Amino acid sequence: MSISIQTQYHIIDSLSEGIMMTDTSGTILFANHAACELLDLPSDRIHQQKFAALFFNDPENDAFSQIILDAVYSSRGRSEAVVPFHTKSGTKHLRVFVSFFSLTKNEKGFIIAFTDLSKLQEMKDLSQDIERVSKMNRQLEMRNDLLQKTFGMYVSDTLVQELLDKKKRPELGGTKQTLSIMMSDLRGFTALSEQMDAEDLISMLNHYLAAMTEVIQQYHGTIIEFIGDGIMAVFGAPIPSRNHAEEAVAAAIGMQAAMSKVNQWNAKKGYPRLEMGIGLNTGDMIVGNVGSKKRMKYGVVGDQVNLCGRIESYTIGGQVLISPSMRDAISSPLTVERELTVQPKGVDHEIVLTHVTGIGEPYNVSIKTKSDTQKQLPAPLPVRFSFIKDKHVQEQCHYGGITALGRFTAVLETETDLKVYDNLQIQAGGNLLCKVLDTLDGASCLIQFTSIPSGFSAWVKRHSL
Repeated sequence: MSISIQTQYHIIDSLSEGIMMTDTSGTILFANHAACELLDLPSDRIHQQKFAALFFNDPENDAFSQIILDAVYSSRGRSEAVVPFHTKSGTKHLRVFVSFFSLTKNEKGFIIAFTDLSKLQEMKDLSQDIERVSKMNRQLEMRNDLLQKTFGMYVSDTLVQELLDKKKRPELGGTKQTLSIMMSDLRGFTALSEQMDAEDLISMLNHYLAAMTEVIQQYHGTIIEFIGDGIMAVFGAPIPSRNHAEEAVAAAIGMQAAMSKVNQWNAKKGYPRLEMGIGLNTGDMIVGNVGSKKRMKYGVVGDQVNLCGRIESYTIGGQVLISPSMRDAISSPLTVERELTVQPKGVDHEIVLTHVTGIGEPYNVSIKTKSDTQKQLPAPLPVRFSFIKDKHVQEQCHYGGITALGRFTAVLETETDLKVYDNLQIQAGGNLLCKVLDTLDGASCLIQFTSIPSGFSAWVKRHSL
């Protein structure tokens, strides 16, 4: 039983797949309803139109036209592909199949079938978008990890994390807050730097700074900067803390306790022994981003910062000195070695500094103070010395004699008026750096060595003969 051409067309017209039929000359003989909708063309613009005239002049849809040409020139007379098709209502993704078919016994034509895969393409695009988002998230995690590791070498992890968490770029400016600040410094490091090979010096310094950084961050401190061998850190910012004064003291004592392991490592490497002084203060200061839009840093400024630097200058190796305001801010029990009355530069009255060696619950960290006994010498060792003011050696020379000597301390007798906390440079087998600890009877004072030159022992032996 044969089916009429009209019946065939009626069946094809009911299909949801687009169907178009042409003869070998390219005249469109038939296009079903689905084809007209998919191509966004009315049927009267398609029927009996030349395919080339209708589509070949549309450069946006060259891929669609090329499928037809591929079939015409193919030895098999067929072609297939998924191509974009642009219409006024948007772009569709069509799966196009082209093949020969017999119109009559002696005449052939082409049948073009196409299906809209746009929804499938949208799902594919969505899948690709999800993969792209996942890839971007992985890249973001890698970027954050890189920033954390890179900037974590310079500032605390808490500060890096705060910068990463902020949606806005950092802005210049700051806020006034009550914080605790720490300044530490190695005693006699300048003299050491002149004696050591540069590579060894950097190796020793890096090991020391790494050990101190670990302790500071353990007690939630933020390192503002390394100033040569010195460290400036703040407690209570950028992460607020009610106990920033106590945390600062615990960190300082922990740092002094960690120096024993630092010096054990130094001894194995053949490096000299290091001693550190730490000054602490609590007060109102400005904290935030300082600098310029091109170059800024997280920092603290104010009179209380300057005072901390003055307090640190009074310290000797192994010592932690805290200001009166910090002592008032601490509720945990403190182990106090002694109190020192001073009048720092820039302060119009005397203040009492506290030498602390321990802090109780909940920190429970402490250090032992080193004791030293001076042995009376048979005869004074004559010396000449100069004052050190603001880390600069003064030109004027003074004279005196060492009458008693210990491992880290000595008794200096001189007619020069010396005050407690004066810093001296004595010529004794090199530059012997000292700090006056106490004034004794007559013209004598107790001094502590802050940096011992390598030739000191030989000098003592030579002058004791």
